[in-house]
Amino acid sequence: MTSSTATLPDDPSLLKAMLLAERAESERLRQIIRELQRHRFGRRAESLPEEQLQFALEEAEQIEAADLAKSEGSSERKVRAAKRRANRGALPAQLPRIETVVDVASPICPGCSGTLHRIGEDVSERLDIVPAQFRVLVVRRPKYACRTCEDLVVQAPAPARLIEGGLPTDATVAQVLVSKYADHLPLYRQAQIYARQGVNLDRSTLADWVGRAAFLLRPVHQRLLDKLKASSKLFADETTAPVLDPGRGRTKTGQLFAYARDDRSWGGSDPPGVAYVYAPDRKAAHPIAHLAGFRGVLQVDGYAGYKVLAERSEVRLAFCWSHVRRHFYELAQGGPAPIASEALVRIAAVYRIEDDIRGRSSEERLAVRQERTRPLVEALQPWLREKLSLISQKTKLAEAIRYALSRWAGLCLFLEDGRVEIDNNVVERAIRPLALNRKNALFAGSDGGAEHWAVIASLIETCKLLDVEPHGYLADVIIHIVNGHPQSRLDDLLPWAYPATPKLRAVA
Repeated sequence: MTSSTATLPDDPSLLKAMLLAERAESERLRQIIRELQRHRFGRRAESLPEEQLQFALEEAEQIEAADLAKSEGSSERKVRAAKRRANRGALPAQLPRIETVVDVASPICPGCSGTLHRIGEDVSERLDIVPAQFRVLVVRRPKYACRTCEDLVVQAPAPARLIEGGLPTDATVAQVLVSKYADHLPLYRQAQIYARQGVNLDRSTLADWVGRAAFLLRPVHQRLLDKLKASSKLFADETTAPVLDPGRGRTKTGQLFAYARDDRSWGGSDPPGVAYVYAPDRKAAHPIAHLAGFRGVLQVDGYAGYKVLAERSEVRLAFCWSHVRRHFYELAQGGPAPIASEALVRIAAVYRIEDDIRGRSSEERLAVRQERTRPLVEALQPWLREKLSLISQKTKLAEAIRYALSRWAGLCLFLEDGRVEIDNNVVERAIRPLALNRKNALFAGSDGGAEHWAVIASLIETCKLLDVEPHGYLADVIIHIVNGHPQSRLDDLLPWAYPATPKLRAVA
């Protein structure tokens, strides 16, 4: 029985090269392990997610309130009450008022036994909540007959309904839609809430309402997408949409593509909006089809499908500095990484300039970028090339540098056009509600369900961008369509045609 052992080369330079390659491979694997550990046990974002921050603040504020209630005396309570009354805003005037008069027990003066006369009053208001209250709208349609014409019966036609012969009003359906797609309450949870109010609605019944409403709203969703495609600049991104695959007994991974417009950062006149479109996979053919007819600047991440789109149409790609920064951030978080840390410092300097010019006109933004930002960006490219030549090409750092250099033209487009943003964060923010809905609902029941998700979420999220109240909006749109709103006037049903909710001062 013979055994063989690996022999080392005699050439010192070859041996050194092998050792360097082994070290590079070892470092690459260590970095992958660190990323997996951070993904599994650490934060998934560069900053603390807003929802988690809110949870932490809620807990701290609850503890503070409990401690105050335990320790404060009567005089301190009076001072705090006076401060509350001085600082809070007025309750909305449109809320119904139910008045209670708390009067003295007797109109007789306790001093001289004379009659008291009224000299004024103190009025205080408190906010009261009635839990979700169901009511029944009864529609009576009298029938009339003529004593002379025996077979003639006259009756007013029944009002149009979303669901003929069904129970819900348009406002009820709108409430189910908003609860599911804005408040991220799956239908089975809504059914549980309604059952506590004494109304037993089966989940399948709610699903039927949602499906019919989504079908009805499809033309409005398509019109929204068409109006966005008429813009000269859009943001695009995509996120996974788990969809039940009954044939295989598990879920498959579909995609929700998001196309957004938001020109408020440079004073553009077009209103903001976002349209989601579902696709069963991530092939480049989908964004090409979705954006057919679009001409202009498309701000994107590194997804290769947009590159194919740009090659086939009059679309210029603006890439995202936030994604470039993220790659270096992940390396710097894993341990000492001088090159990645230096890259973060250089990119941060560019972002500070962007913070200074946000909200200015596109001309002002362009002028500042040419003067202050361009030198920083032009110095960054050769620095990255130099560092890339000094490190192993197999490391994660090399991947991060190549990611930036391979997209350099698109990363520099914001230096040539004041309307272009430095990153794709506008559409990434628009995708977060989809992630919350995905987390609570786990998956869509079918491709059709995912398409409904895209239709309704598009209208709700556009309402939120415009500060339009989504429940009232959806109820009104459903009423209009059910009553035969003409297809030629779909623009009247877009969220842009509805008034924004006035900004109110906090009431407490």
